Parts: sequence; C-alpha cells; structure tokens
Amino acid sequence: MLMGLLVWATVCFKATAQNELPQYDHVIIVMEENHAYHEIIGSANAPYINQLARDGVLFIDSHGIGHPSQPNYLALFSGSTQGVTGDDCLQGKTPFNTPNLGEALLDKKLSFRGYAQNMPKAGFLDCGYQTSSVTIGRLYARKHCPWVNWVGTGVNCIPPGMSLPMTAFPKDYSKLPTVAFVVPDMDNDMHNIGLAGDATAIHRADVWLKEHLAEYAEWAKSHNSLLIVTWDEDDYVSKNKKKCPRYFTVQNCEAAHVSSRSTIIIFCIPSNRCTA
Repeated sequence: MLMGLLVWATVCFKATAQNELPQYDHVIIVMEENHAYHEIIGSANAPYINQLARDGVLFIDSHGIGHPSQPNYLALFSGSTQGVTGDDCLQGKTPFNTPNLGEALLDKKLSFRGYAQNMPKAGFLDCGYQTSSVTIGRLYARKHCPWVNWVGTGVNCIPPGMSLPMTAFPKDYSKLPTVAFVVPDMDNDMHNIGLAGDATAIHRADVWLKEHLAEYAEWAKSHNSLLIVTWDEDDYVSKNKKKCPRYFTVQNCEAAHVSSRSTIIIFCIPSNRCTA
C-alpha cells in the first residue's frame, strides 16, 4: 500500500547512494474517486491530469484493495482496513487507537495535515456536510477523509487541529506540513456524476485539480517536494480488476511508467533514473 511509500518518503534519510532513499520536504496526496485506469489515462476529458501523468511517474498496474471506498481510504492511511467493510459512517465508533500515518509522522517529529473541501471547520467529525446544487449529491463526506477516524486524544490519535478545511491550505507552500492529504468534495473528485454524465464529472475534477494544485506541482519540482495523485478504486466493473490510476510528480526524475501490484517504492538515484 502507499502507506509504506509515504512513511519512506518522509522518514528515511536523504539519498546519497543508490541503496538509500530520499526524504522530501513536502508530500501532497490528492484523492480522486471511482474510475478505472482506462477511463482517465488518455482521456480528452482530463487534459491536466494526463499532463501530470506524462511528466511524472505513472503506475500502470496499480490496484485498490476492493469496494466500496472507505476500506481503501483506511488502508491507505493506516495499512489496515480496521475491520471496516462498508461505507457506513464511523462517527461514534472512533477514534481508532491503531497505528496510522499521521501518528507515525508526529512520532518522528514531522508534521501532518488533512485538507478537505467543504469541511466546515477544523476537527469536524460529522458524517457529511452540504448538498450540491449541480449534482444533487452530498459534497463533504467523512468516509473520504480517513485521518478523521483518528482525531482525538487517545493512543495513536491526532489533534483536531490537523483536520482542516481546504480553505486552510497555505498559499506559501513552504508552510505546508511534511505530508498532507487533499480531498476534493464529491462534485470535484469524480464521485458525483450528476445528470450531465461521467465525461463532465471527469472534466470538472480535472479543472479543480489544475486550479488548486498546479502551482504547487510546479513549485514542488524545484523545492524537493512531491505530488501524488491517486484514485481510491476503479469503476466497479469486474473486468478492470480494481485497476485505477496512480502517479507521482518527482523532482529531478525522468518520466516513467512503472508496473506494480503490491508495495510501491520509488526513489531517485544520482543518474536521475526512477527506480521501483
């Protein structure tokens, strides 16, 4: 799972030889929803996403763990589904006291934040918030914000101030935490399709990503930082075998395609060749 990648990318020492792994100053993970690899990569409805995929490191055989969404998010953030098999809201059943990415970063004196579009305030624990006038679907959904399930004061918990609305995303990128999740609302992450159809939903998410992360993506290339864009799962079509898009923009690495069906480890060596 990406949990291994994220801990690697932030905790290990900076690479000085081929057998060592780099430490990035900032890592941003953007979560998208419910689309298979072939629906996104090469799609005319997602020009910016495809630009990033061409310029970065694209994983061409990356898979979610199953359906529905919530177990994938929990596994991504903690290395475990925490026994959750559905999308039922976990309010009142959490915080979990199990190891997770946020706590692991804090333990190493590093930092974490989760930013969610349309989350109404820091530390918000409710199941959802606001309904879209465009798609008539829910906008903010707790099930897509895995870190919220560890917000609290117990063992392995993270403080409420680390769970934030997207409006708190810093304009000065040097003030970003070591690792941050960015979760668009469900109109802008391809989840809510609406009457306009899937092509419009993909394009809407593509526009949102460009408007909110393009400047960071460029900044990251010259500031020892990393952008990861990934989908939680595919489109529920069995022949796709849960295959979904996943790519990284990596400083000083050549564009590459990588086949990986298990743990993803990617690092740059002095030749600037990307290795997985």
